[in-house]
Amino acid sequence: MIRRSSRMIISLVVAVLLAAPQLAMAADLSQANSVVHTVQPGENLYRISLQHGVSVDAIVQANDLSSVDIVYVGQRLIIPQVSDASGNSTVAPTVTPTEGTIHIVQAGENLFRIALRHGLTAAQVQTANQLPTSLVYVGQKLNIPSGVPAAASAEAAPSPTGEAREIVVVLSVQRVYVYENGSLVRTMTVSTGVAATPTVQGSFRIYLRYLKQDMAGPDYYLPNVPYVQYFYQGYGLHGTYWHNNFGRPMSRGCVNLTIADSEWLYNWASIGTLVRVIP
Repeated sequence: MIRRSSRMIISLVVAVLLAAPQLAMAADLSQANSVVHTVQPGENLYRISLQHGVSVDAIVQANDLSSVDIVYVGQRLIIPQVSDASGNSTVAPTVTPTEGTIHIVQAGENLFRIALRHGLTAAQVQTANQLPTSLVYVGQKLNIPSGVPAAASAEAAPSPTGEAREIVVVLSVQRVYVYENGSLVRTMTVSTGVAATPTVQGSFRIYLRYLKQDMAGPDYYLPNVPYVQYFYQGYGLHGTYWHNNFGRPMSRGCVNLTIADSEWLYNWASIGTLVRVIP
């Protein structure tokens, strides 16, 4: 009887020890005032942070992640709370405009089309909502400002050449304009070359594409750079995961895009697509 009781006690202790990590994980994933996001195919931390209206750093800290570059499909991430001006906790901040109206993003919409619908430019809507990029998601609430001067409502987009598909990089405003049959279909905030390594100017055509490519130089190594499209020698358009400073020169000559924008552009363009780089 004593031996049987001892074995039962030992079994119970082992069971508790084995269950402890799972119980701790469950406790972590059910933190008060937080939600859990299950990573879906094609998602990264940046896209997830935009979806929930929190910063990448906040998600990294909440989940004790060792890298901002690696998440896997099926991974469960704690989305931490944020506090509004009154101190109330909420998972994703809502937009409270001081003027204008609220637009809820619908399936198939992008920032350019939303701005066009309201007689504004994409840049004006992006600024009004303090968006880091032109990426928006279904269900997102956008502040549509009012009282914008009529002269400012027409975006100073460059004139297209009329080709079936055309990409225009404007260095002075750090933006890319995408045209299809002469109509502007998308704009993107980008980062081009710094003064020491400027982006080449002129008219070119995409001649080489890689879904992913390692990039290296004397002082850098960037593995798995996504959605690479070369238009002149080593100059290309590609996704960028190592910085979020879009809208200012950051590169060694290439055109840095967000992952979402680079994916869209890769799927839209093809070998031979015209690329113009202008001041």
